[in-house]
Amino acid sequence: MTETPVEPPAGEPAPELFTWEFATDPYLAYAWLREHAPVHRTKLPSGVDAWLVTRYADAKQALADARLSKNPAHHAEPAHAKGKTGIPGERKAELMTHLLNIDPPDHTRLRRLVSKAFTPRRVAEFAPRVQELTDRLIDGFAEKGEADLIHEFAFPLPIHAICDLLGVPREDQDDFRDWAGMMIRHGGGPRGGVARSVKKMRGYLAELIHRKREELTDRPAPGEDLISGLIRSSDHGEHLTENEAAAMAFILLFAGFETTVNLIGNGTYALLTHPEQRRRLQGSLAAGHTDLLETGVEELLRYDGPVELATWRFATERLSIGGQDIATGDPVLVVLAAADRDPERFTEPDTLDLSRRDNQHLGYGHGIHYCLGAPLARLEGQTALNTLLTRLPDLQLAGDSADLRWRGGLIMRGLRTLPVEFTPVAKS
Repeated sequence: MTETPVEPPAGEPAPELFTWEFATDPYLAYAWLREHAPVHRTKLPSGVDAWLVTRYADAKQALADARLSKNPAHHAEPAHAKGKTGIPGERKAELMTHLLNIDPPDHTRLRRLVSKAFTPRRVAEFAPRVQELTDRLIDGFAEKGEADLIHEFAFPLPIHAICDLLGVPREDQDDFRDWAGMMIRHGGGPRGGVARSVKKMRGYLAELIHRKREELTDRPAPGEDLISGLIRSSDHGEHLTENEAAAMAFILLFAGFETTVNLIGNGTYALLTHPEQRRRLQGSLAAGHTDLLETGVEELLRYDGPVELATWRFATERLSIGGQDIATGDPVLVVLAAADRDPERFTEPDTLDLSRRDNQHLGYGHGIHYCLGAPLARLEGQTALNTLLTRLPDLQLAGDSADLRWRGGLIMRGLRTLPVEFTPVAKS
């Protein structure tokens, strides 16, 4: 039985979307869409018309629907060729063949190659390095009694972690930090600077891949870096082209750092603005328990997660979502932030409850495109929050939360800055 689409109330216009004001708190607008226009066609700031899917059940169905392709070649309009969809600069830099842009069987092949780096065992082995990075970054500002947690902590932590995982030499990681910083600063504004950074990153990755191929040994060393593993696979019959290897490294860096920046930034902000929940978590950590930390990170992912909209999908045939007909070639964007506040799925969805157990959120997607790096992001988020709240127990916002600004962008949701203050901690 086909559900009849819900029509907006007569005379009541849909809320304005994707403005700077909307970016501050999109959840009221998403609640309106869930109730009145759950599958809503809108014109995006780029000029592209797309469908927004806002209810949990519809979102979960769409994320797993094979008729919604990740390949922009299925877009009915030439918007992607004009740089209006996807990641700025990826097309010109020949970085299109990555996991976010392809379907099976190529997606299956490439995902199998890279999934070895994100097994529970490999992530667990990486935990000491994440803790070392976390402590080193906090050491850098602990004596000051104040910090911008985005630029001094949440941003550099995942950049250095993913660079280590990929095998980018330590002496080159500051370049990656600069390029990634350009993506974050300008992700919702002028795209030229982002495209230039992508081009520089592509050139570096091509050179690094060539250098690592020259230095590759006959047998992999324990804990071999991911780029060397990709090269080794391509040299042993997996048919991984150099462009595919570069694109894979690029998307792991691109998708692997900003999601974690926002998880740490949004999560810390949520805790600082919900003091009772923050006290519960600190008490649990002080008692040596980690259960509340683990459920708490999942709740932070649901409540105000790092990815607002899932990446682009394109209808390969006429289909229906939530009773709404979608034409062949139409772009579809699943609004994870709206689905994860759906009262039909979550009890009191607008309440932050770190002990929430029934929490099958969509913060890292669903289906075959479920975020490959989710285990590493969870590790980084848990380590960052645990260490911050333990080492800086009186951490608080510096200034009024109303003065904070969110980065304007389509896919990601994150703060531009997060100024905090605390009792200075002398070096031991």
